[in-house]
Amino acid sequence: MTDHPALITETPAEHPFAQFVRILGKGKRGARSLTREEAREAMGLLLDDKVEDTQLGAFLMLLRHKEESPDELAGFTEALRERLHAPALAVDLDWPTYAGKKRHLPWYLLAAKCLAGNGVRILMHGGGAHTAGRMYTEQLLHTLNIPLCRDWASVGQALDTQHLAFSPLMDWAPRLQRMIDLRNTLGLRSPIHSLARVLNPLGARCGLQSIFHPGYQAVHRAASTLLGDTAIVIKGDGGEIEVNPDSPSHLYGTTGGQDWDEEWPALAAQRHVKPASLEPTQLLAVWRGEQTDSYGEMALISTMALALRGLGAAREDAFITARQYWENRNRSI
Repeated sequence: MTDHPALITETPAEHPFAQFVRILGKGKRGARSLTREEAREAMGLLLDDKVEDTQLGAFLMLLRHKEESPDELAGFTEALRERLHAPALAVDLDWPTYAGKKRHLPWYLLAAKCLAGNGVRILMHGGGAHTAGRMYTEQLLHTLNIPLCRDWASVGQALDTQHLAFSPLMDWAPRLQRMIDLRNTLGLRSPIHSLARVLNPLGARCGLQSIFHPGYQAVHRAASTLLGDTAIVIKGDGGEIEVNPDSPSHLYGTTGGQDWDEEWPALAAQRHVKPASLEPTQLLAVWRGEQTDSYGEMALISTMALALRGLGAAREDAFITARQYWENRNRSI
């Protein structure tokens, strides 16, 4: 006689997260974006670890296929900020660094160091080296003497002493880090790569955001406007906050709930030749004045000007100040 499993006679209750997967995936005519409140609730469940793995994968890929909306990004950010419980630390610039560089060296790191040397308080944060063939901020912290801070207390200390701190996403939003780490499992960048740029976890005076893919810049600016943040969004080189001096740059700004746009012309008269290889020692040599690099110095000066523009300086004044900072830098790392 064969034993059979018991028949299920009661309809099982629907998982609380299922509604959000359904909203995004209900066919071409039935699917829609989440409202800001729905996005906040959905991300709350994700951050509180109340979602099944199958739901997480489906949710991320449906969002990725649809492309995230400003309301979704704003709602997701609000859910994280509600759970952070971060101390009140004075920060001038929120500087997310999640993309990695593959065509040029990460000159933005010298820009950040130079600004910090002049009293600009900068929080950098990143999500680890998740894609092969790219050079990430995390890999250069020791080389460039950028403090790696594993809790908010050490962030505060680094900001007070060096005006620059790097805080890994995994330490203050481990579940977001897990979602980023799914990239190699799912085969696609998830919306969390975009969300990380908007987070501004310590409420800096200005958030700098780099979004490489066309069309996303305006969406990010709109999300920051909804959140009441001051921000500048650009198409940075390789997806990092670094102005490409070989190309014109469009600045998508938002200040006090008011959007503004600005066009910056290319700095270089002609395009630079891409380096054959990326050698971190080149960063040190240029910082110390032992070598020059036309592309690198244009990139870092214009990136500093971008940051100063975000803090309220006019474009011309920002470039004058950035050049002065670079010429008068302390050349010891």
